[in-house]
Amino acid sequence: MAGILRRAAAALAAAVMLSGCSGTQELRSVSLFAMDTYMTVTASGGDAEKALSAAKTEAERLDALWSTTSPDSEISRINGSGGAPVTVSAETAELIAFAADMGRKTSGALDITLYALQREWGFTTGEYKIPSDERIAALLADTGCGRLTVDGNTVTVPAGMSIDLGSVGKGAAGDRLISVLKEQGVTSALLDLGGNIQTLGRKPDGSLWRIGIKDPEGEGILGSIEVSDCAVVTSGCYERYFTEGGKRYHHILDPATGRPAESGLLSATAIGSSGRLCDAVSTAAFVLGADKALELAEQLGDIELILVTESRELVMTEGIKGKFSKS
Repeated sequence: MAGILRRAAAALAAAVMLSGCSGTQELRSVSLFAMDTYMTVTASGGDAEKALSAAKTEAERLDALWSTTSPDSEISRINGSGGAPVTVSAETAELIAFAADMGRKTSGALDITLYALQREWGFTTGEYKIPSDERIAALLADTGCGRLTVDGNTVTVPAGMSIDLGSVGKGAAGDRLISVLKEQGVTSALLDLGGNIQTLGRKPDGSLWRIGIKDPEGEGILGSIEVSDCAVVTSGCYERYFTEGGKRYHHILDPATGRPAESGLLSATAIGSSGRLCDAVSTAAFVLGADKALELAEQLGDIELILVTESRELVMTEGIKGKFSKS
């Protein structure tokens, strides 16, 4: 089998955002590896150095809580519980409850219980394969957010079910890191969390941050938007995938089929004030397809979408159309 793993890089988008900023000399940054991706936090104002150190520590702390590979993480304890209730931190319980609620609001398109299927396809290990129909059906029987429960800080998932916060974790971490930076007096910041972009305030020179929207079939960008105090999160078929027989199999699985989603989209970008909401909606939108994704955005409010179809058509919510500039 010919396998290729790709991870989206946001270096180009970040370069576009920082270029032309007369106050870039005021910016300080820190980089780290957490949540299975490289992260860079750039900040200005207040005690930026202290703030960046605190942000790095917080990102590593959240990674330790939510990792699926660390045996000591709270998620690993839940997955290894054999169906028994597990007491976790308030932030982990609250994030799982949020994800389960988003599962209901998206009619199941956002589902954190697909970890066993992700592992079976090889997206968590790099040992890629196309599972048999029988194997997919067996693993699907142990999925469904409606079957997990959160009672206070106690989480219970049925025996055989495994959860993964990959569809909400980076967004939630972004929200938390923004809070940490604010606590240290930072007034201007850019977070690049492996392609999840989140901003605090404006650039040091007072101008808006310019965020590039990646071309899902190329190395450049399709266009850009200008934002402040905003999250911009993209899910796409180019992020992680392998090829076999000339066909691409990407990591965003459709919870209804247990197979890579085939919704007619190449990428889905969600823009809004909440990182975790944008994270969840970008994944759900990619699974749902353009029409249902637009309906979801309208129902949720405080969220905008930029969708790229397989025919390379750009589909957007009304609120973002006037803010998008094509390259």
